[in-house]
Amino acid sequence: MSENDNAPENNDLGLPEKPKQKRRGVLLSLAALVVIAVVAVVVVVQGGSTDTTAGRTKVRIGVTDASKSYWKTYKDLAAAQGIDLETVNFSDYHQANPALSQKQIDVNLFQHLLFLANYNASNSDTLTPIGSTYVVPLSLYSRKHTDVAAVPQGGTVAIPNDPTNQARALLVLQQAGLIKLRDGGNVLATPADIDAAASKVTVTAVDAAQTVASLPSVDAAIINNNFALDADLDPSKALFGDDPNSPAAAPYINAFVVRAEDRDNPTYHKLVEIYRDKRVSGQAEADSKGTSVLVDRPQAELEGILADLTQTVKAAK
Repeated sequence: MSENDNAPENNDLGLPEKPKQKRRGVLLSLAALVVIAVVAVVVVVQGGSTDTTAGRTKVRIGVTDASKSYWKTYKDLAAAQGIDLETVNFSDYHQANPALSQKQIDVNLFQHLLFLANYNASNSDTLTPIGSTYVVPLSLYSRKHTDVAAVPQGGTVAIPNDPTNQARALLVLQQAGLIKLRDGGNVLATPADIDAAASKVTVTAVDAAQTVASLPSVDAAIINNNFALDADLDPSKALFGDDPNSPAAAPYINAFVVRAEDRDNPTYHKLVEIYRDKRVSGQAEADSKGTSVLVDRPQAELEGILADLTQTVKAAK
């Protein structure tokens, strides 16, 4: 708001200014302060970005699948509740958490809890989940073979190279009988944990976004669901995948994530509720070609899982 430009009038007689004009200036200043205070209260109560025009709140949400059709339904339902939702799409998984931490976005929705735990532990950050969405299987695809048994002895399989998806990929390959991990492996397994003598294939780690591109040059590849769907791979033709309903899938629950100071923000919690509307979650499931499994875990439980995973990651460093 601009400053008050009122100034004393020229007075050749040297007379004192009229008291009521001072009083009027004081009252105008007080009125301006009241307006500013009211605006500040609105911003604090609403949460999200500071654009609260006509009682609306703008929220920037970081995602990796903004092209999916369910986002339009989600935005429409959010708008009906006074939230103008702007999706900020990231092509690289590693960009969305720093963007949230640096307040370039308000919320993100792209990662599972183990990925978040690894980020927090590696960056001394405290990003936190406020609501669960779904678990999707991590699957093995091939352009050369139609069955796991057809993958040859000594064959090569590409896997994502980021720590959390890499470990999960190795566990999937072990479940498929293609490799053996020393001591059975865990959520932090690396290729160094592979018992080569007892394994059928060798593993090559590439950027998650390049796993699809690697298919022509390898026997098979573990591909994250969104990259597989973007490449029009048919999930029903995957050679193998882990079970999203298994208790072992808890580290892979996808979640809405915010900065720690925003964990109780009512606007962000409203976004979680809107996502669970069947008009959104049902369409998201359809967009995933039926691969996603919706889960509804309390915030406290999600925070507990994250805390345990973060401690595990820190202990391994």
